[in-house]
Amino acid sequence: MENAGGVLACDCDLTLFVACYNEEAGIVPTLETIVAAAGEAGRSYDIVIIDDASTDQSVPKIQTFIAAHPEVKIKLLVNHVNQGLGNNFAEAAFHGHGKYYRLVCGDNVESKEVLAGIFKRLGQADIILSYHDSDCRGFSRKHISRLFTSLVNLLSGYKLKYYNGVPVTLRQDVMRWHSNCHGFGFQADLVTRLLDLGASFIEVPVRPQERESGASKALTFKNLCSVAHSLLEIFIRRVARIMYPKAYQAMRAQRRAAAAKTAPRGGAQAK
Repeated sequence: MENAGGVLACDCDLTLFVACYNEEAGIVPTLETIVAAAGEAGRSYDIVIIDDASTDQSVPKIQTFIAAHPEVKIKLLVNHVNQGLGNNFAEAAFHGHGKYYRLVCGDNVESKEVLAGIFKRLGQADIILSYHDSDCRGFSRKHISRLFTSLVNLLSGYKLKYYNGVPVTLRQDVMRWHSNCHGFGFQADLVTRLLDLGASFIEVPVRPQERESGASKALTFKNLCSVAHSLLEIFIRRVARIMYPKAYQAMRAQRRAAAAKTAPRGGAQAK
């Protein structure tokens, strides 16, 4: 919601979207990690959880956590039909009240130290990107990730270290410029779209950790098809930048004016 001056109304520093799909083992530890990390970083925050039609006990566990922690601002939305991570990511932005916005997956794969370190950097740039300073994932996942990064850099013209590190962005940017892709490739689509529009960024090294339970849902046929869609969107947009430079100049100016009302600028800027 915007106030009379056209500035997005923000009641806290950060909105955290927690994605949940059959995460009964990890969802409560994820919420506990978020609360601890935000406290350590000294950030005000709210949490928007979207359960994407889970068939396990995820929702009852979330409801129990909410009842036990009335001091934490949490909004729970439950989809009766699975709508995909990309769609839920965009939807949750409209339910939050933070100036900045970030996804946290419900499998508790990010440590308190990693999250707190990222939260402390709010305001340093329009986008805070993280990348692995060491990679403990299996051989196939590691090399698929490197291939994806190389393809995105090739198609977009940028030279980032990592695109799936769950960026921090302005919530307003997500509401205005969110991706139309549904699977895990939506993050690369969003980041390159914002870079196309002149967003500044910093890249932060983090130490990853593996899931404590359950299997990754990234390498499914549905998500691979969605990634292909994302790559196509990124390439088409690069062609559009070349064909319509004046239109992109105008959109960059429009985005800069909106971003200046919500956050200080800093960091590097894509050329």
